[in-house]
Amino acid sequence: MRAWQVGELGEPAVVMRLADDVARPVPGPGQLLVRVRAAAVNFPDALMVRGQYQVRPPLPFTPGVELCGEVADGARRGERLIGNPVLPHGAFAEYALLDAAAAFPAPEALDDAEAAALHIGYQTAWFALHRRARLRAGETLLVHAAAGGVGSAAVQLGRAAGARVVAVVGGPAKAETARALGADLVVDRTAGDFVAAVKEFTGGRGADVVFDPVGGDAYTGSTRCVAFEGRIVVVGFAAGQIPAPALNHALVKNYAILGLHWGLYNTHDPRAVRAAHDELTKLAEQGVVRPLVSARVPLAGAAEAVQLVADGRSTGRIAVLAD
Repeated sequence: MRAWQVGELGEPAVVMRLADDVARPVPGPGQLLVRVRAAAVNFPDALMVRGQYQVRPPLPFTPGVELCGEVADGARRGERLIGNPVLPHGAFAEYALLDAAAAFPAPEALDDAEAAALHIGYQTAWFALHRRARLRAGETLLVHAAAGGVGSAAVQLGRAAGARVVAVVGGPAKAETARALGADLVVDRTAGDFVAAVKEFTGGRGADVVFDPVGGDAYTGSTRCVAFEGRIVVVGFAAGQIPAPALNHALVKNYAILGLHWGLYNTHDPRAVRAAHDELTKLAEQGVVRPLVSARVPLAGAAEAVQLVADGRSTGRIAVLAD
């Protein structure tokens, strides 16, 4: 089969190689062989190729952590499923493996590219907003990197929960994307101060919940505009800088700092993951959420797509489609 291979770590555009003679993976107990219909590009793909992610598959490996695929054989042949492929056989290939217990029906309301993008980003945003922050209707939600894959999911889910959403983005084009997603206020951090904008928007109260997949200055600024009894959910560090929070500041302002590592729920509470998928499927069927797929590229374009995400030059999700 054709599959992208990483034989050495580095920049995706440099080290990813498309091979035509990779052995098709063989499913083990509890696994399903799927024909990949679409794979969504995620920031962890870039980190994994660089060797900077917490999961480090043995070399060589096929990257791609999220897919929509069709079961290729067995009793479930033909079922359209989404999930995380079993590494080192990632999603940027013609075939991959899924753990049967962690594979979910692809929502009928979504096409292959949209369904592939529903899993990681939307599950992350769902658990961050509902499980960790307990977001309530009428509260103000501040979303950083709001035009990105996981940020756009948080904007949509925040609005679905009845929150007022402040979207922070980097650049005019991404600001237009955030407005199209329905954010109540959009702040281009390259042209304005999001701290001042949040305070003005909330009449000085601040944001009740902060969704932060960026870290660095985004986190620091968030501590200056978080509300009394606000909650900052730390989702990731796309800026490359891991903040060292001043806990005395959290004490005197009376806010909470919450961590969100969605992958752990697959081990510690898989029923909650399945319940979240059911809720997301309902929202997709109602037209309330629809993954923002900004580009659809053939399998041959996967390396360039991963590099775009690595460089922060993409919006929403890029989908790699089966040829």
